[in-house]
Amino acid sequence: MLHNFEPPATDDEVEAAAIQYVRKVSGTTRPSQANEEAFDEAVRAVMAATQHLLESLVTKAPPRDREVEAAKAKARAAERYGNRAAASG
Repeated sequence: MLHNFEPPATDDEVEAAAIQYVRKVSGTTRPSQANEEAFDEAVRAVMAATQHLLESLVTKAPPRDREVEAAKAKARAAERYGNRAAASG
């Protein structure tokens, strides 16, 4: 999730999300040389769409704190996967 954080999502976070999406859709973590240009173009397009979306969303909720949300995610992972997830975080 990238919406409604203080400070706002960085370009690196938006890019990481775009790469994750394109990898998921394409079914590959690293495109072949023949598909690299299409992969990179898709990442740029998803980044632009994501940035536009984040800039357009409106909320009345107070911004989330990154550290608090990270702690919640770590606790959920520990509950879901046991202590090994908490130990690796």
